[in-house]
Amino acid sequence: MSKAETEDRFPVLDVRKLRVGYRTSSETVPVVEGADLTLGAGQVLALVGESGSGKTTIGQAVLGLLPANGDVLAGEIRHDGEDLVTAGADRMRELRGSRISLIPQDPTVSLNPIKRIGPQIADVLKLHTDENRATRREHVHRLLEQVGFTEVERRYRQYPHELSGGMRQRVLIAVAIAGDPDLIVADEPTSGLDVTVQKRILDLLDELRERTRTSMVLITHDLGVAADRSDRIAVMRAGEIVEQGETRSVIADPAHEYSRHLLRSAPTLGRGTRTAPTSTDDSESPVVLSARHLTKHFAVPGARGAVKAVDDVSFDVRRGQTLSIVGESGSGKSTTARMLVRLIEPTSGSIEILGTDVTALSRRQFRRHRRNIQIVYQNPYAAFDPRFDLFSIIEEPLRAHGSTTRADRAARVRRALEEVALPAAYLERKPSELSGGQRQRVAIARALVLEPKIVVLDEPVSALDVSVQDQILVLLDRLQRELDLSYVFISHDLAVVRAISDHVAVMNHGRVVEHGAAEQVFTDPATDYTAELLAAVPGRGSSARDKVY
Repeated sequence: MSKAETEDRFPVLDVRKLRVGYRTSSETVPVVEGADLTLGAGQVLALVGESGSGKTTIGQAVLGLLPANGDVLAGEIRHDGEDLVTAGADRMRELRGSRISLIPQDPTVSLNPIKRIGPQIADVLKLHTDENRATRREHVHRLLEQVGFTEVERRYRQYPHELSGGMRQRVLIAVAIAGDPDLIVADEPTSGLDVTVQKRILDLLDELRERTRTSMVLITHDLGVAADRSDRIAVMRAGEIVEQGETRSVIADPAHEYSRHLLRSAPTLGRGTRTAPTSTDDSESPVVLSARHLTKHFAVPGARGAVKAVDDVSFDVRRGQTLSIVGESGSGKSTTARMLVRLIEPTSGSIEILGTDVTALSRRQFRRHRRNIQIVYQNPYAAFDPRFDLFSIIEEPLRAHGSTTRADRAARVRRALEEVALPAAYLERKPSELSGGQRQRVAIARALVLEPKIVVLDEPVSALDVSVQDQILVLLDRLQRELDLSYVFISHDLAVVRAISDHVAVMNHGRVVEHGAAEQVFTDPATDYTAELLAAVPGRGSSARDKVY
């Protein structure tokens, strides 16, 4: 039955009293409890909530792609009147790709790295149409054009690693729309993308949806994205839908306390630092970190010359204040961060830490200064040895820097854990036993155990849910005030940067294109590039977000 024949007869998606559980060795653990959802033709339903709330599980159940130990325990999932729960595996394979499609979160693991882009899109057509090879190739060219590519034959022949993250996500959208589905499940489709790339992808999805009247379940933890891009919103917590309704109404006047909590936790462009800066007069605060004319060039095999990842970057960081460095992927901000702690060496330029030019020191000489500047990474799980307990993880820098006795090290480890508001009992746990927010607290504790003056934070909250993100930002603010710390905060999320910064440096193609007080940069940007970044922040274009931004 075609879209036109069904859209007046049935909802595109009708979920009733859905219960889903995962089997363990001893029991079945319910993860979705009694969910009810309805989605009409051409509509977008946003499922929002924190990690573990059950929103992705609902998406998997709709697609018939639950993990091997996952089961629908009760309820119905009707697509155009057909119950997908009882449809069977063969029927679901027919529907997936032709009537129901998925846009997954991570294109780096969702595309075959050893297969060219064109044939990967053509696989959908091969499964669901009777087109011959030549016709499929032409069809793929049209799909690539629809998702915004030029030079489509060149793209057809490229491998995933030859494309940027935004380009790979466009390929996944082409895969999703190849069979002309009437329902797309988009699972965090832009969460790993820069704000401007995110806007382009979401604009593209809106355009395709409006042209084809395709319905979409948009799974996201970003309330700005949900507010801008959905007709209806359902808020999930601990497996239950605690509130749902028209997006405008839910955002403007949430009825449930948890919905209000999520809105309060969302970082905004409408407010500055959570507490007043340490000093309103910069001259009162001494400079603790100074970068002058930093450059970093990388040789690229087969290319002429070198790539200028960082090109003549200068800035100061004052005691007790935060300088945020913002920009899109490839702007050079993370390369700058790694040069500050000498994980990579600058090609030229100087870095002064507490008045000492550390770029003039040998690595052995720099070791003495290393304890004054520490770094916290985006993904603490990857930075920890999974075999170690938390005591050993936090103690490691003390041992590396020759701290005196085990008793002294133990006292400092406990003090560092206390500073990040984790109980001492956690010291016996392994990283795998912690949540994402708890692991990030441990990463901060490890950075603080050497009592540094400067902490470099490289995307420290980008992988966290909005309320956990808020907790970490509040923690960083408190630690800065109590310990008189200076931060270099690296981020592509301007709303987060607005919440924590005294000064902001905007990078583009390796250069600082704007640098000034946070209030000035956010309220009166001096460059078109900064204005473009601000305009792309989700939630600013919707009156539904007035309560948030």
